Amino acid sequence: MSRLYEVMFIVRPDLAEEEADKLIAGFESTVTSGGGAVKTTEKMGRRKLAYDVRKFSDGNYVLLTIEAGGAVVAELERRLRVTEPVIKFITVRIDEEEKRIAKIKAIRAPKKKRSAEPSHAAHHSAPAAAVAAPVAAVEAATEVEAEPAQA
Repeated sequence: MSRLYEVMFIVRPDLAEEEADKLIAGFESTVTSGGGAVKTTEKMGRRKLAYDVRKFSDGNYVLLTIEAGGAVVAELERRLRVTEPVIKFITVRIDEEEKRIAKIKAIRAPKKKRSAEPSHAAHHSAPAAAVAAPVAAVEAATEVEAEPAQA
């Protein structure tokens, strides 16, 4: 069963552009040879890291969006782990998140407007407000002051 994943990895900043492209192509071929599909490849460029990783303070970020099964993802992670220029990586399953977002959008979607009929809520809200004001006044009048605490 194939699922949608985002794989982000950070490549050493001193790696040449051509070598980084070869590295990315190798990871893409790992996914495709395993029966998966690479949806997008985004090179996000050089960015500063939050903390030093392997004595590097910045790195080149790459984001792969892939559709694959668990075995393909496990093999890709194994290769990321043993590849020396990759200093950090993370894999996130995003298919459940997309379902959740679609559900929220469906709920928030504007519904068809009703015709210009008078609403029943307007007829019922006036008596409720008329009853609430006297009840609040009675409750306020019947409140008993708290007795002082015995020392």
